Amino acid sequence: MANRDWSIRAATAADAAGLLAIYAPFVERTAVSFETVVPTVEEFAARIDKSNSRWAWLVAERERTLLGYAYGSIHRERAAYRWSVETSAYVDPRFQRQGVGRGLYLALFDALAGKGYCNAFAGATLPNDASIALHRALGFEPIGVFRSIGRKFGAWHDVAWMQRRLREDPPDDETRA
Repeated sequence: MANRDWSIRAATAADAAGLLAIYAPFVERTAVSFETVVPTVEEFAARIDKSNSRWAWLVAERERTLLGYAYGSIHRERAAYRWSVETSAYVDPRFQRQGVGRGLYLALFDALAGKGYCNAFAGATLPNDASIALHRALGFEPIGVFRSIGRKFGAWHDVAWMQRRLREDPPDDETRA
């Protein structure tokens, strides 16, 4: 899928180092991610492979430069949740506000709906006006705030949760785990 002067494709484990370079500053300097230790390249590659095995992990790139990524992951373990997915997106700050996050998310929604997922959920650490605006612009509706749910950098942080419908019903085969 081409957007402006960049494209979107499925991520591979070979992208792990480049994508981790985008993610690491969010871990090290912000409460956007509740991770407190930057994962290793090997751990990140395993996450990409796991996401691609069941959901999807997409990257935006321009001339082999990785601009950002978006992925789906498990929402909850219980079988009744199997048609719901949690989504996340990270864009290199140099490429924010250029439609990269929007393009990634729209492609991700199509991929996830194609796999039968009906509901997407996303959390945003507050305050984060840019993330909230992006999610609202893409059809997410606010469903609640978890107050003081995460502690990082010596402070409690709230997380706003949002939901977006991907498709009305799951595929006919509801036996998928």
